[in-house]
Amino acid sequence: MKYLIIGSKGFVGSKLQEYLISKGNIVKGADVVVDYLNQENYFLIDASNSDFKFLFEKEKFDICINCSGAASVPDSINNPLRDYFLNTVNVFKILSAIKDYQTNCKFINLSSAAVYGNPLELPVKEASGVKPLSPYGIHKQQSEEICKEFYTFFNIQTCSLRIFSAYGEGLRKQLFWDLYKKSLDKKTIDLFGTGNESRDFIYIDDLIKAIELVSRSNYFKGEAINIANGKEVYIKDCVSVFYRLFDSDLDYRFSGNSRKGDPNNWVADITILESLGYKQEYSIEEGLIKYYKWLREVEKK
Repeated sequence: MKYLIIGSKGFVGSKLQEYLISKGNIVKGADVVVDYLNQENYFLIDASNSDFKFLFEKEKFDICINCSGAASVPDSINNPLRDYFLNTVNVFKILSAIKDYQTNCKFINLSSAAVYGNPLELPVKEASGVKPLSPYGIHKQQSEEICKEFYTFFNIQTCSLRIFSAYGEGLRKQLFWDLYKKSLDKKTIDLFGTGNESRDFIYIDDLIKAIELVSRSNYFKGEAINIANGKEVYIKDCVSVFYRLFDSDLDYRFSGNSRKGDPNNWVADITILESLGYKQEYSIEEGLIKYYKWLREVEKK
């Protein structure tokens, strides 16, 4: 298959491109990063005025996977317009280009479990109601609606992936990166929440395999699919597992103060994903060991 990955230099996009190439696919990347201008199979996108038409005018793709956009709840609160453009407007622009030049190109949009907010029941199903708690969640919900719009009115094959808590080497934000950065100060570490909040974590290698499974499926009628492991992990437990990997004992406490826009408890129903053949390979313990080893390499540089 011939893939186009938009956001190919990011955390998910870079790993996905490497994996798909290793499976014998033709993969081209596109991003706003200028350091790769002379790299083969790479397209530069103008971050100030993104126009995706040139990506589809002369070259045909079987599938386009959008790994670009913003991925921070706090940043979306501080700068909602930026988040809106990156997570919503650009999806519309990409799909408009596909509609104008390559109507047979399938499109996968990386959405987020943030669209669910605080679900009324667990595990949360794709058919459950969505009630996002942040601009980020709202904009991801809007991007899903845009995908439905282009399928319904223009017959563009689209699918949105509601990714839960992804982590792994290369990720320099979110929970485990924050825990690492706070560990550099040997004083008592203050953490948000009570520790009884929960997430459904998925390690990066499992995530990219899940994306590939979807890309080869028939789920391209504007649907949304949960991408997770179907396992609820409490924050206090994963913090304990992670900090046990460090050379020295770390003193930490949960402040009890929640962060605006953060949900309380998540665990996904992954019936659809499992029907495509998905099986978890990395437990939270195994994934964190690999992430910790990467952090040690980061410290050496």
